[in-house]
This record gives sequence, structure tokens and C-alpha cells, in this order.
Amino acid sequence: MNAEDREGRKAAGASGKVEDGEMKTGPGNRTASLDNLKKSYPEKFAPENEIFGNIHAGDRIFIGTACGEPQYLVQAMINFVESNPKAFFDAEVLHVWTLGVAPYTDRKFRKNFRHNTFFIAENAREVVNKGLADYTPIFASDIPDLFKRKLIPVDVALVQVSPPDPHGFMSMGISIDITKTAVENASLVIAQVNAHMPRIHGDTFIHIDEVDFLVPHDEPLLEHETARPPLEAVNKIGEYVSRVIDDGDTIQVGYGALPNAILSNLNHKKDLGIHSELLGDGIVDLMKKGVVNNSRKTVDRDKTVASFCIGSRDTYRYLDDNPAVEFRTIDYTNDPINIAMNRNMVAINTALEIDLTGQATAESLGKYFFSGIGGQADFMRGAVLAKRGRSILALPATNRDGTVSRIVPFLKEGAGVTLTRGDIHYVVTEFGIAYLHGKNVRERAMALISIAHPSFQPWLIEEAKEAALIYKDQAYIPGEKGKYPAELETRRTTKTGLEFFMRPVRISDEPVLKDFFYSLSEESRYNRFLSRREDMPREMLQDLFLVVDYTREMVILATIEHEGAEVVIGVGQYVVLEGTLTAQVALVIRDDYQGQGLGSELLSYLATIAQKQGLSGFTAEILPDNKHVLHLLEKTGHIMDKKFSAGVYQIELAFQEK
Repeated sequence: MNAEDREGRKAAGASGKVEDGEMKTGPGNRTASLDNLKKSYPEKFAPENEIFGNIHAGDRIFIGTACGEPQYLVQAMINFVESNPKAFFDAEVLHVWTLGVAPYTDRKFRKNFRHNTFFIAENAREVVNKGLADYTPIFASDIPDLFKRKLIPVDVALVQVSPPDPHGFMSMGISIDITKTAVENASLVIAQVNAHMPRIHGDTFIHIDEVDFLVPHDEPLLEHETARPPLEAVNKIGEYVSRVIDDGDTIQVGYGALPNAILSNLNHKKDLGIHSELLGDGIVDLMKKGVVNNSRKTVDRDKTVASFCIGSRDTYRYLDDNPAVEFRTIDYTNDPINIAMNRNMVAINTALEIDLTGQATAESLGKYFFSGIGGQADFMRGAVLAKRGRSILALPATNRDGTVSRIVPFLKEGAGVTLTRGDIHYVVTEFGIAYLHGKNVRERAMALISIAHPSFQPWLIEEAKEAALIYKDQAYIPGEKGKYPAELETRRTTKTGLEFFMRPVRISDEPVLKDFFYSLSEESRYNRFLSRREDMPREMLQDLFLVVDYTREMVILATIEHEGAEVVIGVGQYVVLEGTLTAQVALVIRDDYQGQGLGSELLSYLATIAQKQGLSGFTAEILPDNKHVLHLLEKTGHIMDKKFSAGVYQIELAFQEK
């Protein structure tokens, strides 16, 4: 039955055939319901040989997505072909994300089937890269239009549905995505009726009249659990990502171990919303805890909106008949315009590699096809267009065994550029956050190098120099001495209520430090540098602040966020004096933040770090007019010796209580 005939029957009121008012979904009532259906629709319950005999040579056969795959129907079709090897040839199987059985990829069926996928799952990766199956790269949001316009006609749709309700409607449950559109445009629809399929609200329902054949068969739905990367790296990435997410944001997360693990770090957030392609266990966990309530969404308020689900049995139970969740077709969820309508939209995705200019691939490792475009580009671009939207690319700095850097000088030859240089706001690894939006190539290269694995940073710097991405004289300290001490990052609030963030300096901080220097008044610069310095060339910035041996010196930045950008409002530093256990200390606070307790917090934190490194005290040279810093040193509670010589105070501060 073609789509036009099916629509006509539905409009003519054929649904009136379902007369059993006691009909309910669920295993306990399904048998009786189907018995009644068989009386009203005997033609839809044909023997399987007769059903699959309606497939013709050259047909395009669509199979429901991922965990919604009708496993029994797929195997039944294969059994039919094995029993009738000449029944049809050259059928094209359209199956996205094949997590279950995919026997049609077996070489013995090469004359019967040719697999064509819009996203390469693990069990199809080998045959695609050997040329035994096809991959069609396309934005996920565009796939339904291919079916509607018959650019890729769908002759047969094999799908899985819940048992019908009293009105004859069945839910396609956890696989709506492109499945709904495939059903609406298929000439022949074969549905496996499975009592384990949850009835999910939204655009999930099809009527019995829209289905040509029903095959009752209960079986557990596919479940999929991803292996977790090393826990320490995952937790650190999740912690960094959580800093970018605010209460009330609407978020999207991609598929995989890392995005799921990131969600577990959002337990302290409030009023999060979900507008996503994929719904998994991590999102459901946040819903159960009340972290996700969708109360502040701009679009589809109070509803978690997704297109398909890959998860566990417990998640499927939670979704069943839950009015807080709606599944919509993928051309709705993934439409960048719809995504951008959500204020404070945050897209969180991952990638295989990102290069120093900000190009990322989630599709292929060089010429080796790995997955696909999927919905990543749809969501990242939609988030960039949203008011106060943010796009986050989160990835471990290396592959799982640590032998290959995921941050590379340039993407490999043949790699598909899934995300362009303009699609990404933040890049997060276990070594920190790099903000790329609005940054030039040199700045973003340095930012990405600063969050790469320390063992690969020297290589990346040399490659970047060779490619003229960064300054040829860019200095750095390799190895453990130059490893960024992320454990020293901390948030503080002064007694006056000023909230700020303290962290060690990175080699990528040249732009913010330059801005900080030129924001200082002439008096503040004079007090800090003991000279009437009017400029701060990059060579001096590197020498004084940026290239740090963290084992013998420390530079701590006090920062705030302004309009999404990090702004330095104070700098404190010390350098260990050769052959001693003391260090020379200096600090400077931006003029408009002086007198708010920031200097006291900065000095106290520097002293704490120095004591942990085994130092016994600080020395300092202070101009007589710099009364503010003198006062800070005097009120530390440590023993202080002050001498005046050559126009400056020579201060010695011992880390001992008075």
C-alpha cells in the first residue's frame, strides 16, 4: 500500500474498525487485543513467507534505528532469503546506527543486499571501509527530506511498534528520528508488534491503517552501554564542562561514553532543559534527580525533547507513557533554526580529532570512515546561533592508550571536517578549557596546545612554528616542570562579596595578560615594576609571566567572566631565589578592583602554595607609596622584617606565626 492510499484510508475513518474498548498495551492484555485485531484486519496478519514475498528485486528497505531495530523482522527477512535465495536481488538496505543484528552485511548475501548507511556503526565499519557497503554523508536533519522528495525512495520499511491503544494507534517508541518519515513514505510497511516497546508521547504514533503487515513478537529491546574512558580523565573533563553550563541552560549531548559521563557532573545544576537528538541514561538520571525539569526552556517548555533513545531497560521503563518526555522527528529536533530558538542553548559533543586551527572531525580518521556527520553539526551551529548559546567540544587529550594526541597540527589527509573553524566556542580536555570563539589562528593554536597532553605539547609547538601558526620564537618549558598544575585552580569570594577565580597562568594567556597590563593606571604599573614602564612587549610577557617552571616559580591569575570572556583582574607571582628556600613575591590588582580584598586573597593563596612546595618565606621590594601592598604584607600574621634601602622597602616575610 503506498503512502497516498494509506492516508486516504485513515482520512476515511477506517480506524473505526478497532472496536474493543478494553484494548490496552502491555504483555498481559496484548494477546486478546491482537485476537480482536486479527478479526478486523485479517489481511495484515499474513504468514511471514507471504509478507516477505512482497519485497522485490532492487527495492530499498529501511530498518528502524539503533535500539529500536526490529531484530526479529530482520532475522526473519534473512531466513526468508536463505530459504528463497532467488526471491529478490540487489535490494538496498537503509539502516542507520546498526547496534543489533546486521546479517545482510555478510558476504554470502552480497547478491541480495547492499547496505547503505547515513551513520556508520561499529558493526558496519569494516564492510564500509572495504567497499562492501556504502556510506552517505549528510546532516541528520536533512535525511527526512530525502525520503519525502523521493531522492532516496523507501519501498519497504521494517519497524518496531508498541501494541495498539483502543483507538488503533501504535507508538514507534524509542526510534522516531528518520523512522517516522520512512514509514510515512514507504510503499510497504511491516511492523513488529512488541510489548516491550514503550509508548512515548510526541510524534511517535502510527495507526494500524498505515501499516500493511503486523508481525507479533515480544523480545527485549536492544540495550547499549558504552565503555567509560579512564575515570580520572572523564571526571576532570566533566568538571570543566560544568563550569561552562549555567542553571537554566537547555543542553544537548552527543552519543558516547564521554558525553554520558559529563552528565554525571551536572548534579549540582538547577532547572536544566533538554533539546537533543539522542536521549540516554545520563539524561534520565538527571530528570529523576530533578536537575532537568525544563522549566526555563524557551521552546517546548516543561518537556524533554529528543528524537531517539539509546539506553537501558530502566530508561525505557521511565519513558513509557511519561508526559514529561516528547519524541519528535529528527527534522524538528535537529533543525538549526529550531535549536537556535532555545535561549541559552548549549551543545556538547565530542570528536576524534581537532587541529590547531579549530577544525574537528567526528567522521573519519584520515581516509578511514569511522562514524558520520550525524546531528553534531546541526546542534553545534544551532547553539552558536542561539541567544547566549554555546558550543562545547569535549574530548580526551589522547586516545585510550595515550600513544596518540587527539589535538593535532592539521587533520589527516582524507578526514571529513565535521565542524569548521567557526562552529566551536569551547574545547575541553582533562587538561583544561580552550575558548576559540573570536580568536585568531595564533591565539587558538596556543589555547589548544595549552590543553593538550603535556607529553605532546613540545611536538605541537614545534609543528605550529613550522607551519607559521604561532610565533617562531615561542618559548615553552617541556616535561613535568612545564605541566600545568590544574589542581591549583580555585574559586574564592572576598569579605566584600567579590566572587572570582584563581588559576595558574598558561602559555596561551598572552592576550589576556596584555589586556590586563594596559588596563592598569600609570601608578599601578610603576608600583609593580618599579619603573615608568609604558609598554609590555610580548618578549617581556613571556619572560616575566608566561613561560613558567612550576617547580620553582608560580604565577596566579585572578579572573572574572564578563560577557562570556575571561578577564584578568589581578596577578600574583613568586620566583624562588637560587640556593635558598625563599621566593621573591609581587602582585598587582587592577585599579577598579583595588580595596575589595582581592590582594589579600591572592597573597594568602601564593603563601599557601609556597609552603606546600617547602618554602620558608617571601621577600619583596616595595615602593614607599605602595602603602596598600605594605599593609597586605603586614597583616598576613607571619613574621615580617622591613628595611628601607635605595628608595625601596626590603621585606622579608617568614612563614611563621607571630
